[in-house]
Amino acid sequence: MKYRIALMAALALAMLPAWAQSKKAAAKPPAAKAAQAPAAEVKDAATLEFEKFRAEMEDSNPAELFEMKGEEQWKSKRGPKNVSLAESCDLGLGIGKIEGAYVRMPRYFADADAVMDAERRIVWCMVEKQGFKFDDIASKPFANANFTPDITNLVTYVAGHSRNMKLDVPLKDPKVREAYEIGKEIAAYRAGPYDFSCNTCHGSDGKRIRMQNLPNLSTPQGALKGVQGWPGYRMTGGVMLTHQWRMGDCFRQQRFPQPKYASDAVAYLLTYMIGNANGQVYKGPGIKR
Repeated sequence: MKYRIALMAALALAMLPAWAQSKKAAAKPPAAKAAQAPAAEVKDAATLEFEKFRAEMEDSNPAELFEMKGEEQWKSKRGPKNVSLAESCDLGLGIGKIEGAYVRMPRYFADADAVMDAERRIVWCMVEKQGFKFDDIASKPFANANFTPDITNLVTYVAGHSRNMKLDVPLKDPKVREAYEIGKEIAAYRAGPYDFSCNTCHGSDGKRIRMQNLPNLSTPQGALKGVQGWPGYRMTGGVMLTHQWRMGDCFRQQRFPQPKYASDAVAYLLTYMIGNANGQVYKGPGIKR
């Protein structure tokens, strides 16, 4: 009940033949079955061809350009308070420390009294430490063909410093665990004109839309596919986009109202998804279709 009430609050912020042996036969204990390894994923020709193309593109990943810009913005004194994020922003490992920070988020931050993913935390630092106005950032939070917001560059830079590290969302923290459970409920919440939920597309194996295989985010391998490559350079449109954008786009496809930027609802969904991928290696900013 506690999670259900919190779920509704988060959503508000976001818009938000068997047979038996004969009785005469003596009962026998079932024979123990040897543990079986999970079946290897079967990939169709289109998926294999696209993965080959993506691998070739990764050799000259455009995300690196956004990382470079993000580094400049992280280290520069900016905003009304004329301070840098490098000297003022704590991503959970200490002020200015970014190595491995991305794979350890979302996490709870006592100074904000909130569970935050990387993008939400950097926005918080821009507002609280540098003096930028949240409404100004939230008015244009995502890239388009003619514009890339500073926050996208910053998130890409921070994410790049967790490349080839294991995901490690601190789910033993009670605050983070609560966010995870609410995120799990949000993922299962069905509503809207088509009675969709996140799980309609991402709650079981073997689903696809057109040529796009849909990962099952409730499983470790499926969740990793939802995490891998974000932030990502999207070849359709040629823009760099973040996980916050991806979550909002999922709401759009469900015909839900758009969640507020950097909201609890999005942070909780990311906690659920990334938490399910814990222990697996994050490869850094990537390329998307």
